[in-house]
Amino acid sequence: MSYLDTTHDVYKEAALTPDVGLCCTTNPIWELPGLKIPKIMQEMNYGCGSTVNARDLTNTPKILYVGVGGGMELLQFAYFSRQKSGVIGVDVVKEMLEASRKNFKEAEEQNDWFKSEFVDLRHGDALHLPVDDNSIDVAAQNCLFNIFKAEDLRKAIEEMYRVLKPHGRLVMSDPTCEQPMNDNLRNDERLRALCLSGSLPIAEYVKALTDVGFGTIEIRARKPYRILDPNHYDTNELIYIESIEVAAIKDPMPADGPCVFTGKAAIYYGDQDYFDDKKGHVLLKNQPIAICDKTAGALTSLGRNDIFISESTYHYDGGGCC
Repeated sequence: MSYLDTTHDVYKEAALTPDVGLCCTTNPIWELPGLKIPKIMQEMNYGCGSTVNARDLTNTPKILYVGVGGGMELLQFAYFSRQKSGVIGVDVVKEMLEASRKNFKEAEEQNDWFKSEFVDLRHGDALHLPVDDNSIDVAAQNCLFNIFKAEDLRKAIEEMYRVLKPHGRLVMSDPTCEQPMNDNLRNDERLRALCLSGSLPIAEYVKALTDVGFGTIEIRARKPYRILDPNHYDTNELIYIESIEVAAIKDPMPADGPCVFTGKAAIYYGDQDYFDDKKGHVLLKNQPIAICDKTAGALTSLGRNDIFISESTYHYDGGGCC
C-alpha cells in the first residue's frame, strides 16, 4: 500500500468517526461577528494554524481550498466571499466530502448569512485539480503538502500555481522541522499520512515554492507545534516541530531572485530625514520598514553604520519594501 493509499484510509476513518486532534493540535477559532462554527466542524479540524487571512479576501475573491476536512476553513472563507460557488473545496476522500456537506447543513441552521451553495465541493486530488487554469484568486491548504514525497510535492505546488490568476495567493499552514525528519523517523507510512514525516526545514519549504515560479513568499507566522519522542512515535530521537503559515504569491520572478519576507525590518537612524538607496527603498528616519531577506542583504552590504537590520521574526503582515 502506498503512502497516498494510507492517507486516504486514515482520513476516510476520520470522516466516518471524527477524531479530535488526529494529526494536529487544536487552534483558536476565528471570532467574527455573526460567525458560528458547529462543534462537529471544530472536532474535524484536522489542520494546524489557519489559512484564513482577511487581507487576502477583499473584493469577493474566488477561493480554492484543498483537503476539506470537516469544512471549518471553508466556512470561514465563505464568511468573506458570500457568493454562490465562491469557495471551491476539493478532496480525494468521498466520505470527507459527504461529511462536509452534512456539516454545512448544520452551519446553515446556526448562521443566517450562510448558504451551502456558497461552497462548491468537488472530488479530486491535489496532483490533478479539477479547476480551470488562471481562475483562482486565493488557493489554500492546511497540513496537506507536507505528507507528499518530493516529486508529488512539486506536482501539487505546480497545480496550485496553474490554477491561480496572476498575483494570486497560495496560503498554507504546515508543520516544519529544522532538520528533515525522514532521516530520524523509521519507515512508517501512517506517520506520513498524519502529516508528520514529510516535514521540511523552512528553507527547503520556500525553495520548493520559488522553484515552481512564485516570485514573492511571506512567512506570516512560526510557532511551537509538537514534540515527537521515542516513547510515543516511531522515531530514534526527540524531534521538535513548528507550525508555519506561509503565503506564496504568483508575482513575476524578479531577475535577481524571489522576494522572501521572514519578518526582517530596517531602521535608518542617520542625520538626514531619510535614506534612499536609489533602488526603490526609502527609509524614513527612525521609522521601521519591513524588508525582504534580499533587500536586507543588499542594505547590509552597504556597510553603513546608520542602518539597523533586525533578525527574522518569522512574522510578516504586509507592507514593506517590495
